Amino acid sequence: MEKGNAALLLVDVQNAMFSYESSLYREDEVMDNIVGLVSKARASEVPVIYIQHTGYDDGDEFLEGSHTWQIDPRIQPLVTESVIMKTTCDSFHKTGLEEELRKRNIENLIIAGMQTEFCIDTTSRRAFSMGYGVTLVKDAHSTFDSANLTAAQIVEHHNYVLGGAFARLTATNDIVF
Repeated sequence: MEKGNAALLLVDVQNAMFSYESSLYREDEVMDNIVGLVSKARASEVPVIYIQHTGYDDGDEFLEGSHTWQIDPRIQPLVTESVIMKTTCDSFHKTGLEEELRKRNIENLIIAGMQTEFCIDTTSRRAFSMGYGVTLVKDAHSTFDSANLTAAQIVEHHNYVLGGAFARLTATNDIVF
């Protein structure tokens, strides 16, 4: 992958994800991996693009401007990095993401963040269908247990499905910018 045409896309790594009673699956490991990816991307001058889920209703944990809406301080965006707000699971739907990628001549996306079965899944599939090369960092996305499946099962399933057809599945340590 040529660094000139790749970007690290971080989806919904916001304080809300760490404010629930239950923890994300492998929360500390996943965040360590995300922090490491940001460091590697910045050191290699690869663009880091943040996707920030945004709600507009009082009581919504993603209410714009609230503490829980903020991007996690461990990966605080630099003033030179782009933050794209979204209101659905699809990071491209009614956002400026595609325009930002075109402006920077980005052809390949390295995707990490939250939540596996919602925004990571939808964004990975949409990026693939739009013709982007997609790398899903298999140990840098997470979710919570659901009523039907454990978070481990959800992550394993999505790594299998997305890695089988929509993305190149790669571990954090194997990402080279």
